[in-house]
Amino acid sequence: MTEGAPTNQIVSFGCRLNTYEGEVMRQHASDRGLDGAIIFNTCAVTAEAVRQAQQAIRKARREHPEAKIIVTGCAAQIEPERFAAMQEVDVILGNVEKLRQDSYDFGVAERVRVNDIMSVRETAAQFVDSFKDRARAFVQIQNGCDHRCTFCVIPFGRGHSRSVGMGEVILQAERLVNGGFAEIVLTGVDLTAYGADLPGEPTLGQLVRKLLARIPNLRRLRLSSLDAIEVDDTLWQAITEEDRLMPHFHLSVQAGDDLILKRMKRRHLRHHTIAFCDRVRRLRPDAVFGADLIAGFPTESEDMAANTRALVEDAGLTYLHVFPFSPRPGTPAARMPQLAKPVIKQRAAALRTLGEKMQASHFARLLGSRQEILVERAGRGRTRCFAPVDFAGDATPGTFLTLTISGRNRDHLTGTQ
Repeated sequence: MTEGAPTNQIVSFGCRLNTYEGEVMRQHASDRGLDGAIIFNTCAVTAEAVRQAQQAIRKARREHPEAKIIVTGCAAQIEPERFAAMQEVDVILGNVEKLRQDSYDFGVAERVRVNDIMSVRETAAQFVDSFKDRARAFVQIQNGCDHRCTFCVIPFGRGHSRSVGMGEVILQAERLVNGGFAEIVLTGVDLTAYGADLPGEPTLGQLVRKLLARIPNLRRLRLSSLDAIEVDDTLWQAITEEDRLMPHFHLSVQAGDDLILKRMKRRHLRHHTIAFCDRVRRLRPDAVFGADLIAGFPTESEDMAANTRALVEDAGLTYLHVFPFSPRPGTPAARMPQLAKPVIKQRAAALRTLGEKMQASHFARLLGSRQEILVERAGRGRTRCFAPVDFAGDATPGTFLTLTISGRNRDHLTGTQ
């Protein structure tokens, strides 16, 4: 790349896996000599996510009329024709194609390069040495999903569950730690499905134990979203014994009413979430929990919605990701009796308000405590339990500070040395 040349811009929507893949794409595009492209890594989890991606694409074309615009990700994989109809888009890549370096050679004639994701049976390791503007690094260990929750379109965007070999995961994490990253986040679509497709069927817990044993200079290991009912015995041992496994667990909960959970075709019931959180707290009293929750699922009554709100308090969930239900084409839930949009909006708002209350309670409990902070950028870092902390003074991103929590705001804490 010549000095002063424009760099490629990655615009990622949705999950942490997209964030990780964005760095892979940035590297591939640069290695192929592509300059000044804007690559949109889309999400398909809701209709709103797709709408936001399209809106961002149109804005980017207005502001950068000469840029090459590439669209990829789950929405592009599932509905390539939607993006092909946009004159602002130069190239559409599928979720497999986006991770191939030769996809960024633009002498190829095809504008739409999206193949059958269900034919893919393996996930190759993608080695990334840096993450732009980030203090923590992401490592993909798994992709795809073999479950068929009635609301979810993601298996059609990601394909079958497939795992990265344990040795390759450890090698990638080692490279990142040796490159200066003190925190690694393991990512995937269905993290607790890790290893079922590999020889010997290693588990997520076995990967965690081996990774921490092999990389003693890794200060923090964090897990992305878990399916609590699928946590294996070795992972329970790691939660108990490994202080470097961070005490912040984000759960794929979705609802707190058993009938709705059955209609969602989830594998857990309400009591499983409560039991998981209670057990972890006994083992790790400093543990904090996040959760994905869907508001206004088809057929949900007010009593059912109240059960979900009650679960937030019964399980002690702190960080809530609330999704207003959005019918996705081709899913069973899209054919169920739908709730009125104002009802869905109201229930989502009620959950978010409750989430703010739970987070405020957690922040209040931290007041006066001493907390280890990983510095993310000037004046901002995060605790082991993922609470954001603002502080005064200079500190290099990626380094650690120990601060006294001296104040709190609606969305962050403040700390002093």
